[in-house]
Parts: sequence; structure tokens; C-alpha cells
Amino acid sequence: MRESVATYPSPAQRPQRLIAQQNLKMARSAHAYVRGNTLQFYRWLKGHHSAAIPNGPAVWICGDCHIGNLGPVASADGNVDIQIRDLDQTVIGNPAHDLIRLALSLATSARGSDLPGVTTAHMMEHLVEGYSRALSRRHGGSEAIVRPEAVRIVMRRAMARTWKHLAKERLEDVEPTVPLGERYWPLAKSEKRAVESLFRDAAVRRLVTSLKSRKDDAKVQVLDAAYWMKGCSSLGRLRYAALLGVGKANDPDDFCLIDIKQAVPAAAPCAKNSLMPHDHAVRVVTGARQLAPNLGNRMLPARLLGRSVFLRELLPQDLKLDINQLTVEEAIHCSQFLASVVGTAHGRQMDASERTRWRNVLASGRSRRLDAPSWLWRSVVDLMIDHESAYLEHCRQYALTLKAA
Repeated sequence: MRESVATYPSPAQRPQRLIAQQNLKMARSAHAYVRGNTLQFYRWLKGHHSAAIPNGPAVWICGDCHIGNLGPVASADGNVDIQIRDLDQTVIGNPAHDLIRLALSLATSARGSDLPGVTTAHMMEHLVEGYSRALSRRHGGSEAIVRPEAVRIVMRRAMARTWKHLAKERLEDVEPTVPLGERYWPLAKSEKRAVESLFRDAAVRRLVTSLKSRKDDAKVQVLDAAYWMKGCSSLGRLRYAALLGVGKANDPDDFCLIDIKQAVPAAAPCAKNSLMPHDHAVRVVTGARQLAPNLGNRMLPARLLGRSVFLRELLPQDLKLDINQLTVEEAIHCSQFLASVVGTAHGRQMDASERTRWRNVLASGRSRRLDAPSWLWRSVVDLMIDHESAYLEHCRQYALTLKAA
């Protein structure tokens, strides 16, 4: 049921509503808390833990490499691969940070599946194995690691999806409007004017017409737009969904949904002496093109309301991996496969000598009892303790807020 217009938050009221949504989402599970709290991960890293972590080659890293930020991503020509799908935190940095962040996400997923601690140890071993295999040949990649069943299910869904699936999921209808409600809020007049002006820019129009074999001179018109409340990622930044018609003025031949998102400073630390773009949207798009070409080549940096934003067309095949309940075998297999995806993204940026050196570093520090680097295991254990206590405190504060209300 739609909310009445009077209940929609104004731009000034949005932060309060977003904070409430973020607190609710992060209170649902320890895994959700880890996924939504990148800042705590890097606070832990800064707290004298970074000295124990080896420095890999300085390459573009995801910076927020948890399970939910991996999944099927379609390219402009229709190919679909499992790649990194969220690059807001991307920087030129230490690839070990992505490994630890992914390992933490997998460990909390295993905890949520009530798997024994020994399974987590085996997951770490297979994570390093999958990542190392992805570094083992030129351009990154390896002999294909068979996709786990949980990944195959998402891939089958992605390959079968069409615009109607996307419209029903994102818009609740295939009509050319963005339905206002829980997720989409009305724009202020100044926001609406700014969005319409954005799509009169020649570079932005080229982004829209470059996909799906659209004609270069096709007319692009903004049919509707709304503020997009999308989980924790919307907090404190601009986030809009713009529905465009491409083609004839009165009867468009095609529709597309564009995600407009403000780029903000990354929490992830960048490598010393790295040449990072000063504009945060340029940083995000540059990192995406290195780490996830399917996505990066569909993105564009721009300016909106005086802020740095990046744009991408939402395609039906773009899905996140939502791996909840896992068996022991699935948890181990997923760890190996997802690490190979990250290793491929890192490895394509390294030359042969860098890949060999980094693989040798990963192979060192292992014991007879645990076939994973000790620094990785210690990091995951410390982070699990750190995040568990913080999660419980978050839940306590959330409960007190509800009681006060």
C-alpha cells in the first residue's frame, strides 16, 4: 500500500528516516551488521593491526569486499559473469584488505548457518587456494572453479531475467513511472530540474544510447525520477532512480532505469604514493573498470547539484549473491569460488612477477595444522570478536530506541 503524500520525508527529513532503516537492517543479524559496517572494519585495521598484514602489489581493490558485493553482472553487450558489483570504496590499495574483508563476511555467514568453527578454518584454507589459483596464469584467472550450487541458482535467475522482471522488482509495474512508496520518495523541484538537466548532457546521453544497440541519435527523455532509499548505502548521500524513455518522443521504443549515486570519500586506505583521482566519482568508475569491466564500462562520472555522482543503467541480470543457510560443503566451495573471483579482479592488474611474488607471500606463514596464512586467520578471529561485541551493543541501543518510541 502506498504512503500518502504527507508521509513522504522532505530532503531535510530524509537522514532521520535513513538512519532508522540502517539501524533496523543492521540489527537483523551479525552478518548484516558486518555487511553494513565498513567503517568498523577499517577502524580495526587502523588500530595497530595493519603492521601484521603483508603488503601485496598496489592495485585497485574493492575496499568493501563482502559476499553481497559479488554477483552476476551484465556487460554492455549482454555477457554475464560473476564479478564485484559495488565499488563505492574502491581505491588503489593492499589486496590483502579485500581478502580479509571477504574472509570475515564468509565467517559470519558460516556463523549464521550454525556451522562449526572447524568449517570456518577449512573455509579460510579454500579461500586462499581459490584466490591463489586465480593468480596462477596470465591476466589472472585459472582453470575454471566449478560454481557452487548457490551461485548457479543466482546465475540461472540472472540469465532468465528481462526488462519486465526488473520493472516489476524495482518499479512494481511496467508502466513508465516510478511508483512512490517505501523505497521511492518524491523529489524537490530543484532536484527534479537538476536530474532533467543531467540527461541533457551529451556524455550522459551517450552512456544511455551505448547500451543494448540503441541508436546514437535516439531521443532520451526523463519520464520520471525519485529519491531512492536503498538500505544503508543511501545514508547521507544523494541517491536517485531515473526512468528514461529512449526513442520516439510520444511513444518511446525502449525504457531504461538509471541509478544515480553520490560518490563520497572512501574509508579504505590507499597505497602510499598512488596516483588516485581527486574526484570521487572518477575514482569509483576507474576502479570499477579495472575490477569489474562488465559494470565499469557501463558507468559514468558526472556532477549533480554541485556534488560528484556516478551513473549506471540497471540491467535485469545484475543481482547480488544472498547466501544465507549453507551446508559445510557449500560453505567451503563458496569460499574457494568467491575468492577466485576476487583473485581474478586483482590479478588482471598485475604483471607475471607481481603475481608470483604475491602468491609466494600467501603461501608463506602457513602451519602444519592450518593451510592458510596465520595473519589471515588471526585477523578473522579478531574481527569476529570485535564485530560480535559491537553487534550486540548495536542491538541493545536499537532495542532502547524502540522502547523509548
